[in-house]
Amino acid sequence: MIKNVNVVGLYVRDQDEALAFYVDKLGFQVHTDAGSGDYRWLTVQHPDQPSFQLGLFKPGPPVHDARTAQALSELVAKGAMPPLVLLVDDCRAAYDRLSGRGVEFTQEPVDRFGTVDAGFRDPSGNGWKMIQAARQPTAHNSR
Repeated sequence: MIKNVNVVGLYVRDQDEALAFYVDKLGFQVHTDAGSGDYRWLTVQHPDQPSFQLGLFKPGPPVHDARTAQALSELVAKGAMPPLVLLVDDCRAAYDRLSGRGVEFTQEPVDRFGTVDAGFRDPSGNGWKMIQAARQPTAHNSR
């Protein structure tokens, strides 16, 4: 029986560059950084979500041949991979904070679908949406 999703991987062009971005700019923490030959298993996690890891993987051997690795790297750089989504309490405040840390946004915060969202890309080209958590309606007493 499946218990949960533990690791979701992203392809990155440079693992050290990606690590600096996710830790220094987004506030993630290193979970695992282990290597075997040229292969490096690098995962980070959000401090409030310890059962979930984001894998920062470089396309290449032993998983991909050179042509496939090159094609994947080009697709990522173009922003062609599906975006990932971060949930935040206040999108505009998070935008200001992350912009101050050097995150380059592709979309400023916009009101849409009853919430607020913004978009950015990591140094490799992976797209992210940052969406403000919808506020739960407050219950009114009917006295």
